[in-house]
Amino acid sequence: MPTPTTATPPTSTRAAVEELLRRIGEGDPERIAELYAERGDWKLDWPEAEHGRPATPWIRHRHTRADAAAHYRELAEHHVPGLAATEIERILVDDDDAVVLGEIRQTARSTGRAYRARFALHLTIGHGLVTRHHVYEDSLAVAQAFEAGPRADR
Repeated sequence: MPTPTTATPPTSTRAAVEELLRRIGEGDPERIAELYAERGDWKLDWPEAEHGRPATPWIRHRHTRADAAAHYRELAEHHVPGLAATEIERILVDDDDAVVLGEIRQTARSTGRAYRARFALHLTIGHGLVTRHHVYEDSLAVAQAFEAGPRADR
């Protein structure tokens, strides 16, 4: 049974996903995390050998609501505020599952490099809360933006 949150969770999968995306856009990690189940399945598409890279600490598997809040805090800490955008192209819903397709545009704080990465976000909603959060993104674009040294595209 999910732990109660400060707000009533949305009742439909689409409503829960739309509320999650709205809160992500607002940028408050604690409010975003309210929409995650106390325990969940959170994975990011990143080569196993790459886990734990100091430049991209937010890219790792997670398991708890507190982990979700930490993810969004770490993500914000490593990117330049105001130089980010996300374009949601489509939200596909099938019962408790949803897939969000889109593109993120961010700027790495440590290098000043801007990047674009296409993504697919697979979410599962149970009792109005996110129980699965799997991200498939252009991890090479992200990694290159955070690499030290000269840019390869110059």
